[in-house]
Amino acid sequence: MMNDEFTSWLPTALLILLALLLVRVVVTDLRSHTITNRLNLTIAAFAPLYWWSVGLPVWPNMAVQLGLALGVFVVFALFFYAGMMGGGDVKLAAALALWFAPLAMLKLVVIMSLAGGLLTLAVLWLHRRRKQVGRPKVPYGVAIAAGAWVILAQRYLNHFA
Repeated sequence: MMNDEFTSWLPTALLILLALLLVRVVVTDLRSHTITNRLNLTIAAFAPLYWWSVGLPVWPNMAVQLGLALGVFVVFALFFYAGMMGGGDVKLAAALALWFAPLAMLKLVVIMSLAGGLLTLAVLWLHRRRKQVGRPKVPYGVAIAAGAWVILAQRYLNHFA
């Protein structure tokens, strides 16, 4: 009975931890335009514990999550090489792909893209308003976190629909 009680609240606790780690992502990205490797590694490292807590089968589900994370990393690395994203953003997206099923990750990317577009417009507006020179820095980790928060919230809010 103790094991069932433990595993019943553990997934929720881990999702709350993920949401809180994303708060840290936003704060550090806004302050320094950096998402540390340590923070991305922490997010990635808790994913296997989450898989275990929800009873995710090793094959094929865990393999799919790992493949999804690798695919997200490769695609977003292309954005990095094109100068459109920072390295921390790429690693964050890949780490989050360990947490979300493929369809949920696709939704996250769409929401992240929309939020990122709005964020970029806001940063450009501020950059011009302040008459700053050079290329503005967009804290894209904010958009990535927003996408993840929407997906996390849907898990609970859709129960009322």
